[in-house]
Amino acid sequence: MAVGHFPFPPMHPVAGVRLGTTSAGIKAGSNVGDRDDLVVIEACSGSNVAGVFTQNAFCAAPVTLCREHLAKTSARYLVINSGNANACTGEQGMTDARASCELVAQLVGARAEQVLPFSTGVIGEPMPMPRMTAALPQAVKNLSEGGWEAAAKGIMTTDTRPKGASMQFEHDGETVTVTGIAKGSGMIKPNMATMLGYIATDAKVAQPLLEQLVKKAANQSFNRITVDGDTSTNDSCMLIATGKANLPEIADPSGELFAKLYNAVVAVHIQLAQSIVGDGEGATKFVTVQIEGGADRSECTRVAYSVAQSPLVKTALFASDPNWGRIVAAIGYAGIDGLDAEKVRVHLGDVLIVENGGRAASYTEEAGQAVMDLEEITIRIDLGRGKSKDRVWTTDLSHEYVTINAEYRT
Repeated sequence: MAVGHFPFPPMHPVAGVRLGTTSAGIKAGSNVGDRDDLVVIEACSGSNVAGVFTQNAFCAAPVTLCREHLAKTSARYLVINSGNANACTGEQGMTDARASCELVAQLVGARAEQVLPFSTGVIGEPMPMPRMTAALPQAVKNLSEGGWEAAAKGIMTTDTRPKGASMQFEHDGETVTVTGIAKGSGMIKPNMATMLGYIATDAKVAQPLLEQLVKKAANQSFNRITVDGDTSTNDSCMLIATGKANLPEIADPSGELFAKLYNAVVAVHIQLAQSIVGDGEGATKFVTVQIEGGADRSECTRVAYSVAQSPLVKTALFASDPNWGRIVAAIGYAGIDGLDAEKVRVHLGDVLIVENGGRAASYTEEAGQAVMDLEEITIRIDLGRGKSKDRVWTTDLSHEYVTINAEYRT
């Protein structure tokens, strides 16, 4: 089930980027032709590539190899498979990840360290390398500037819909494009989430600044979502800058051009992140938890996640039950030193439900119920102790979530 209005949008091609997709039958029990599950992305010569990755200690072999290759040289190719995570697969997993890079390099005439591998799917299963080997030539043959939607579908696992975002802006008479795709539906929590994201722009961005940009964009988007509080072994978000736009290189975070690019890149990241939440496994609600009035941003973030990840809050959301006591309890155990409950105000949508340490005098159950019956809900919490704020996006927790994950390997 998916919620929210997140249709796959028209995708502006990014000059210097081509994508090719094919079927390899990678998932256990699947056959070649069942669904596309193998993607190759090509970035033109001279492109810069930067990324952020999972902080899970059991990070997958492709994550380790991506970091290794990015430290050595500029990447030119990305190879992505869905259906198998290649995580917790030991020495063989690293051997397989290297082999996939070497095969792509042979097919395109590049060096293996110029290829970045990515995997998503079931943990602990060996990679079906013969199928990968047989299918990769077709993925390379299919490379096209218009391959964004096919690639978005090819990286899906439990996702019910492809996720894309695309924006353009003008600067000095030149059009600059930012386009991206992502996958993710379950095991969603910051640092980063069970997600893969690939965003590209034709702006020319110096490597150090590109690395800063992808970190800042991820922190405002993929690191502000949660479906179930689980952090995956394979999370990766990559930002490619091809430099094909006829504009000067951006080397420092100042000036009008960088400001425009920053806003567009962050907007694309946020749209992709919200699309992931809207497609959360079994989700029936899209929920924004907005915190304001904090002493600093970190405590706002802590309260936001305390509410967003509370199983009791999430099940109340699923039941459309305005049980505001669960929200208050989650605020209270977030661990905010010196929090004065008398100053905290809580709104459900536009309805004030808590103030002065208790239920608001103006609150009625009917008003709360009207908000909880909506598909998209905002929980707004004012901590009454400062000017800082933050927000996260989350879902409810449904019977279907349990079913999906109970049956994931079968």
